[in-house]
Amino acid sequence: MILVTGATGHVGRPLVDLLLAAGKEVRALTRDPARADLPAAVEVARTEDLPLAGVESVFFVLAAFPEGPAKLIEAAREHGVRRIVALSSYTARDDDPKNFIAVRHRDLERQIEESGLEWTFLHPAGGLAVTALEWREQIKRTGVARGPFARAHSAPLHERDIAEIGARALLTDELLGARPMFSGPESITYADRARIIGEAIGRPVRFEEISHDEARKEMGEAGIPPGPIEARLSMFAKLVDRPHEISPVEAYLGKPGRSFARWAADHAADFS
Repeated sequence: MILVTGATGHVGRPLVDLLLAAGKEVRALTRDPARADLPAAVEVARTEDLPLAGVESVFFVLAAFPEGPAKLIEAAREHGVRRIVALSSYTARDDDPKNFIAVRHRDLERQIEESGLEWTFLHPAGGLAVTALEWREQIKRTGVARGPFARAHSAPLHERDIAEIGARALLTDELLGARPMFSGPESITYADRARIIGEAIGRPVRFEEISHDEARKEMGEAGIPPGPIEARLSMFAKLVDRPHEISPVEAYLGKPGRSFARWAADHAADFS
């Protein structure tokens, strides 16, 4: 039995399908089981209940446990769970005490590593392509994507590639005790992202650069806390006019990573 937290999320949902295809029993945690819409073969439970009886391995995402992994670690020890694969962040390699995102993920990794359980920490670099869904309503209404750094580079990852590496960490021992870092296959700017989405939906999409203060206001209105807002602005500022280093997923999957154009085509309906 493998427990998937955040099972209806962008990475958790394709991971559930991959584990089922591999013949594994899957227990999926979600805030609202009645709306989960998961395959019938999946055992669905509430995140708050944290049912770990019979579970061998756990896929952990911090978004499902914003308070951190302590409660899950305690329950995992009690129920004989062997392994935790955590979706972490490449910023955990940054020792800057002012980087809120880095501090949270370093603490996540420290707690799991000190638990005595087997572990793997996934370090997606270059950003997740799904963050472009923040523009969904803007693009639908106006054909414009707004953001503070038009020329900031990233190497966005398709969520399916992250899920496939997570499945490998859960299904094999090849990534035990490792922090695999991987990115999308190409470095593109945020203005490029908008243009590529336009190509996928068949109408032009323009990127509109806004000030840092405007960005703070819009992210705050979207419910993002001040710490993560400042961390994001600081990271984006460092990426302006700097092509992102590519860390190919081929090292872990034996095949090329999916491009942002592929992601945009897969999500075209979200922007139409």
